[in-house]
Amino acid sequence: MLNGRDPRIDFFRGLALIFIFWDHVPHNPLGQITLRNIGFSDAAEVFVFLAGFAAVLAYGKIMQRDGYWMACLKILRRTWVLYVVHIFLLAMLMGIVFYANSHVETRDLVEEMGLTHFVTHPQQALTDELLLRFKPNLMDPLPLYIVLLAGLSVVLPLMIRKTWTVVAVSATVYLLAPWMGWNLRAIADGVWYFNPVTWQFLFVLGAAAAIHAQQPRQPETRPLLRQPLFVAAALYVLVAGVITLGWRWPEVHDALMPSALSDLLYPISKTDLSPVRLVHFLALAYVTAKLLPGAGWTRNRLAAEVCRMGRFSLEVFCLGVLLAPLADMVNALAGDTFAVQVFTALVGAGLMAALAAWLEFNKRLSQPVPARQQLHS
Repeated sequence: MLNGRDPRIDFFRGLALIFIFWDHVPHNPLGQITLRNIGFSDAAEVFVFLAGFAAVLAYGKIMQRDGYWMACLKILRRTWVLYVVHIFLLAMLMGIVFYANSHVETRDLVEEMGLTHFVTHPQQALTDELLLRFKPNLMDPLPLYIVLLAGLSVVLPLMIRKTWTVVAVSATVYLLAPWMGWNLRAIADGVWYFNPVTWQFLFVLGAAAAIHAQQPRQPETRPLLRQPLFVAAALYVLVAGVITLGWRWPEVHDALMPSALSDLLYPISKTDLSPVRLVHFLALAYVTAKLLPGAGWTRNRLAAEVCRMGRFSLEVFCLGVLLAPLADMVNALAGDTFAVQVFTALVGAGLMAALAAWLEFNKRLSQPVPARQQLHS
C-alpha cells in the first residue's frame, strides 16, 4: 500500500530547485557549492529521480483507491497543465530576456539564453514551441517531465504490480538508446538536450525506489563501514568528487589522470545520461539515505522552508527560471561584483521560498472549515 508524502523528498526537491537556479546564473559564486561541482551528476538527476518517486506515490495511491482510469485521467490532466505552463513560461521568459538585454551592454543575454532561434525565425519558433522542439536554456527540465509523466499514464499499473519487469525493460531501452541514436527532435543541436529515451530510466528508478520503500524489511544492524554496498558507494562518490575538483586545474588533472581511465570515463554525456553520471547519482542518493535515515531533521526551521519549496516544486521552478535572467542583468549592471552576485543569488532563493510560503498560506485559506468550527465562529 502506498502511503503519503515524505518530507525528506520535499526537502531534496526544494534543494534541487535552489541549485538549478544558482547553476543557471552566470558567474554566480554560490553556484560553486552545488552538486555539479562535487561529482559527475547534478541537480537535474535529483529532480528527475524524485519526480518519479513522488509521482508513483501520488498516482499509485489514487489508482489503489479509485482505479486505473481515474489515476490515468489525473496524470493526463497534470500533463496538460504542465504543457500549458511551459508555453506561458516560455513567453514570459522571452519578454524578460529581451527587456534585460536592452539594458545590458557587456554581454548578449538573448544568445546566452538560447533565444536566437526566435529572433531569426519567429514564426517557425512559435510552431517549435508548441511541439516542444524550441527549449531555451533553463527550460529543458519541464518538457522532459511532461513526456515522462505522460508515459507514466501507460505503465503505472505494470509499475505497481511488476516493478522489476518495468525496470528491466527501461534499462534495456536506456542502454540501447545512445547506440541506436534514439532521441526526440529539437532545434539547435537537432535533439533534446535531456534525451527522454535515456532519462526515463532514472524516472523509473525513482518510481521503483518509492515502491520498494513501502515494503517491510529488516533493519540493518551492522555499522555503515561494515556494509560493502555503502563503502563502495561512498568510495565512488569520493573519487568522483576528487576528479571533478581536478577539472578546475586542467594541467594537474591531465597529468594525474591515467590515459586508460580517461578514455573510459570521457566524454560524460548529460544528454544521454552517461552511466558514470547515473551511477554517481545513485551512489550519492544511497549514501545520503543511509546517513539521513529519519525525517526529524526536516522540522528544523531552515529545512522546513526548503521542504515547503519542494511541495510547490512546479511554481517554484517557474519562478527560478524567470529570476535567473533578472539576476544576471542586475549582476551585469553592477559590474559582476562578488557582493552583488551573492546578494542576487540569496535574494532569488528567498523569493522562491516566499512564493512557496504564499502558496501554502493560500492553500490553507481555501481548505473548508470543519463544521464544529463553523458553529462556534
